[in-house]
Amino acid sequence: MDELGAHCWDDVIGADERLIASRYETKRPLGTRPALLMIDCYAKVFGDRPRPLADAIDEWPATCGLNAWDALPAMEKLLHGAREAGIPVIHTTGEARPGSRLGAATQRARVPGEDDVVGYEFMPSLAPVEGELMARKARASAFFGTPVTTWLRQVDADTLIVAGESTSGCVRASVVDAYSHGLEVAVVEEATFDRSLLSHKVNLFDMHLKYASVLHLGEVLQYLAGLRSDVLEGARA
Repeated sequence: MDELGAHCWDDVIGADERLIASRYETKRPLGTRPALLMIDCYAKVFGDRPRPLADAIDEWPATCGLNAWDALPAMEKLLHGAREAGIPVIHTTGEARPGSRLGAATQRARVPGEDDVVGYEFMPSLAPVEGELMARKARASAFFGTPVTTWLRQVDADTLIVAGESTSGCVRASVVDAYSHGLEVAVVEEATFDRSLLSHKVNLFDMHLKYASVLHLGEVLQYLAGLRSDVLEGARA
């Protein structure tokens, strides 16, 4: 795992934060039975094309602007790596079905005329394929009111790799719940994003200390490749 200062939050934390961080154990080995959780990779946070948040927010009120588009290649590579390794993949999206909604996942002020259930379709390059699971959720955590916990138990997962959005909201809520369920958690730094870059950095830093290992994409792909190699070696034995 990289040292604390080798991450995106390095420019926003100071001496006190580094002192606090020194009191936490940040080296947490991942398990051998991971699953990948892709959180809310849907159209409404991307919009129809790459645009700065200020240019897109009137048309796409839930946009994450260029932060979403910048993370897209890393999310695609992560998803490909998970599929190559043959690990379980779980996707979440918003709950849009009549009678099933509990309201919005956050208390963002709605724009007059906004249809809150529009835009929950997946980005095409991140959409589930046959054999992957999809959960609709009405609150921030992927675990709240969904079958995600049951699915992870069924596949005997000991580790959850997390990507998606938003870092400070649904990602963080899901990471805390995954940790609370006793899973080792890895958050992929380049494959997560937020509307606010500051919130993104601070929440990654805090999750890294308390609930998860925030790893770079290359580290996670190497970990997945190692699992694949172990399976191939076992098949040859």
